Amino acid sequence: MSIMEPDLHKLKINDPFLGQYQRLVRDVVIPYQWDALNDRVTEAEPSHAITNFRIAAGLEEGEFYGMVFQDSDVAKWLEAVAWSLCQKPDAELEKTADDVIELVAAAQCEDGYLNTYFTVKAPGERWTNLAECHELYCAGHMIEAGVAYFQGTGKRRLLEVVCKLADHIDAVFGPGDNQLHGYPGHPEIELALMRLYDVTQEPRYMALVKYFIEERGAQPHFYDIEYEKRGRTSHWNTYGPAWMVKDKAYSQAHKPLSEQQTAIGHAVRFVYLMAGMAHLARLSHDEGKREDCLRLWNNMVQRQLYITGGIGSQSSGEAFSSDYDLPNDTVYAESCASIGLMMFARRMLEMEADSQYADVMERALYNTVLGGMALDGKHFFYVNPLEVHPKTLAFNHIYDHVKPIRQRWFGCACCPPNIARVLTSLGHYIFTARPDALFINLYVGNDIAIPVGDRALQLRISGNYPWHEQVNINITSPVAVTHTLALRLPDWCENPTVTLNGEAVTGDVVRGYLYLTRNWQEGDALTLTLPMPVRRLYGNPQVRQQAGKVAVQRGPLVYCLEEADNGPGLHNLSLPADSEFRVFEGKGIFAHKMLIQAQGVAHRASDAGSQTLWQYDRSPVKPESHTLTFIPWFSWANRGEGEMRIWVDEA
Repeated sequence: MSIMEPDLHKLKINDPFLGQYQRLVRDVVIPYQWDALNDRVTEAEPSHAITNFRIAAGLEEGEFYGMVFQDSDVAKWLEAVAWSLCQKPDAELEKTADDVIELVAAAQCEDGYLNTYFTVKAPGERWTNLAECHELYCAGHMIEAGVAYFQGTGKRRLLEVVCKLADHIDAVFGPGDNQLHGYPGHPEIELALMRLYDVTQEPRYMALVKYFIEERGAQPHFYDIEYEKRGRTSHWNTYGPAWMVKDKAYSQAHKPLSEQQTAIGHAVRFVYLMAGMAHLARLSHDEGKREDCLRLWNNMVQRQLYITGGIGSQSSGEAFSSDYDLPNDTVYAESCASIGLMMFARRMLEMEADSQYADVMERALYNTVLGGMALDGKHFFYVNPLEVHPKTLAFNHIYDHVKPIRQRWFGCACCPPNIARVLTSLGHYIFTARPDALFINLYVGNDIAIPVGDRALQLRISGNYPWHEQVNINITSPVAVTHTLALRLPDWCENPTVTLNGEAVTGDVVRGYLYLTRNWQEGDALTLTLPMPVRRLYGNPQVRQQAGKVAVQRGPLVYCLEEADNGPGLHNLSLPADSEFRVFEGKGIFAHKMLIQAQGVAHRASDAGSQTLWQYDRSPVKPESHTLTFIPWFSWANRGEGEMRIWVDEA
């Protein structure tokens, strides 16, 4: 079924909560990241990304600096700019982006190749190390930027650059005798080429995605062939020589995707790959690939997903580990992985209207994605733990990847611009527009106009979600339109109710969506009430890290304890099973945000118990009454360094 991607020029987000984040990205994050890309942020590791393009374009002398995938940071910045310009035109910002695009065009080789690392540092090694060196990954991000900039501004300059790049890649890769029979170590090109196909309708781009996906895991293994051909050299030796070549599951290349049963390997690579495959499966009507997507989705969300919407439970390889292994303190849960999860979920929604995908998408957005950026827009998390004890981090190297506060920038800076581009393109996730219905996936305040035949259905979503339970959907079309609205009923809400013009309405609920069909007229008012009691979450008994513990959620938001409110030693606090919750509005950085309190227990050391590591026959602690204060987890670490935990012992 055809899907019409909402035009972000005709979708204006005015949400009191997420609208603030879009303004923050526009006013603070995009300029800040531009400074970072130009090495103008003090106390932050230099990026050199713009300078790399200048060197590749022959505009200045110098050496390449940064990661092999440094170009991708520029591409993601351009994409964030493109989507931001849809929300609010900015001539100066657009001129800056146009200049960057001219710089990118100048760095492109005559044959269409575009990658500053290889152009500047290793021109003779193009396409010799797909397993490790991210050429197709960087190309994918630049292609996405080209598509976004065309859709955002109507300008074709970058689109022409990336079409030339895609044509070059199409000539290099494929089944022909003179082509490389390979595929990327880091997927990204797949979802990018599908977006390029959407805009250009060039069938070669979709055929190339099909080739990359179906060739993956074929024997004899391409990564081994190229490894031998280049003299057994390797780019990354983090876990031993050529580990990235040898550990093929790390890049989901250990066997064909049709044979893979579990979400495995590097979490970002996995969800980027699956997003591309889901997009391909829908447009090519490939039932086998649809079933592959569904099988791997189910394993990921039923056995390897954190309640925060985080994925990737181990730092080694930034990867999944095994079913039901979900440690809270050594977790990786990269910000980019949750963004990729949103992309995968969105494409599953486009393939089949099932609210489970929107439920996961919402969980990732309101928890890990928002949590990846500080409230000032200038500090970021790469890793998103569910439990932190700062005093331990400095000395125990099992936690080397975990930071107790957000960082100004990263040597590997994939996450900050990724957060910016997903927040500016949020309108693509709110709705799924099908010919027969408009599906409302997220209750983000906005105004939108969606074509329905020769007319437009205009509506406004308002309220103060996710803090308050009432969502208003008002029809603003000046001309009546007959269409179906499908309202998602969230999995966290037990008793949703809907009224139309003040009268209770019922309708068919299919796979989590309430379908309402009528001749919608200006002034029609839907009110969706989603009761938001505080709910306790309990882990599957096979998740050993959650045994005997409870977590707290209200609406889509997961809550946590933080030292700033509860004092140190959070591991000594417990929440009785019969404690009642009090919800109230916070102050300061929590103004207009709902906090939660409950009467709990603090297990304080007795006088004797504080002197020894252990004690015979009697407990070294005594219980005391203690008020527990829970804050939305996405907002932790905005008040300095301190302990934090989501899962709490249940007394």
